[in-house]
Amino acid sequence: MKIFLVGIGGIAMGNLAYMLKQQGHDVSGSDQNLYPPMSDKLEEWGLSPKSGYRKENVKGADLVIIGNAISRGNPEVEEVLNTGIEYMSMAEAIGHFFLKGKKPIVISGTHGKTTTTFLTHWILESIGLKPGLFVGGIRKDGFPGFALGEGDYFVIEGDEYDSAFFDKSSKFLHYRPYYLVMNALDFDHADIFANLDAIKVMFKRLLNLVPSRGKVFYWKGSKNLSEITKDYQHAPVETFELGDKNSIFKYEKGILTEIRTKSKLKPSLIGSHNYRNVEVAVRVCLEIAPQKRKEILEAVETFPGVKRRQENLYVSYMSLLVEDFAHHPVAIQETIKAHKEAYPGYKIISLFEPRSATSHRNVFQEDFAKCFKGSDVSIVTEVYQVDKVSKSLRLNVKKLVKDIKTNTKKESVYAPSPKDIPSLLKKILPKYKKDKVIILAMSNGAFGGIYSELKSLMESRESI
Repeated sequence: MKIFLVGIGGIAMGNLAYMLKQQGHDVSGSDQNLYPPMSDKLEEWGLSPKSGYRKENVKGADLVIIGNAISRGNPEVEEVLNTGIEYMSMAEAIGHFFLKGKKPIVISGTHGKTTTTFLTHWILESIGLKPGLFVGGIRKDGFPGFALGEGDYFVIEGDEYDSAFFDKSSKFLHYRPYYLVMNALDFDHADIFANLDAIKVMFKRLLNLVPSRGKVFYWKGSKNLSEITKDYQHAPVETFELGDKNSIFKYEKGILTEIRTKSKLKPSLIGSHNYRNVEVAVRVCLEIAPQKRKEILEAVETFPGVKRRQENLYVSYMSLLVEDFAHHPVAIQETIKAHKEAYPGYKIISLFEPRSATSHRNVFQEDFAKCFKGSDVSIVTEVYQVDKVSKSLRLNVKKLVKDIKTNTKKESVYAPSPKDIPSLLKKILPKYKKDKVIILAMSNGAFGGIYSELKSLMESRESI
């Protein structure tokens, strides 16, 4: 087929374009703003996208795939609608071209999707099953978030965000789950969901797609997941939790132990939330290949991890600089807790940029004030692109900083922008010159490009 992608410069859309090309299709696309790394990747893959949107770009296409950042009024969209060219969302295209005839393993949940998806794929690949993969991230060893695969299984991140301007249902409803993992269910994406109940509706629909021969795995520590699965009877359901009667692992004092052999595992991941990810990934893989238990457990220890998830950017005897994608109150709390357990005695300086569509709204005003427990210093920047949300809906960061101080009884600082953080740290770090320090930078964006300055600050500590 001759396939054209509108919005090809997004990471997921660019990856999809290359997968379609690998399948033998004639693929092209366009985007308004093309920049590295995806612009370089598209060139490397022999996909020379058109810069800017013009109606003549879609002429002759058999199918147009429209990214979810694209809206009505786009010249290419208008041409598609006017001429009757077949079109799909990215999620629908993935289901149509890559999941037919497979047994998709859909990893869903408002937290932990990316890590669990990569880990499940890593284990299945390690035991020789050659699964497909589609996930919004990059492994720490540089492996991209996609693979065509050759076997029966395809591991895919089940994103609850909507699919396209013409399809406001969640992406994961196109993914045909055979095995379904639900890691967590909390309110998020306040830009598209009115409330928690609206997200629950999407997860209930997803649950209803699992065939009777498939299986559902959900974290029983989530009351929301327990609620939506309460009367579900269409496929087998298995709960998971560290240390319960069905567990593979127990978790105590920062140590992950396999219950059957009492052996200690040392994965690259840290924290109880990540060890729950390990638990369910292993459960799914044992469901598929129970005879490969030893190899499955060995694969857990060799997993390299995911970029921007607990990624150590600078490590020395006295200092550790960590980048993490955490931007939801639950994720921030778990990330701080994980580092406090893994690095006892370290002082933790938490940096947070409210950048996501939900975090820059005041829907989590009170929750953010409570989630920094464990930090010795918290620095919170003003919300990203402050004018994009009205004052009545916007997170009040100055109030938040005061409330964090009240709740933690520790230092809490307001930063007008990420660019102000290095100068603030120059005043704060000398107070801890005799202490081991972790700087934990949490944002779902670029954090103002300050990481090189943060590295320099950590390096300078070594000469104090």
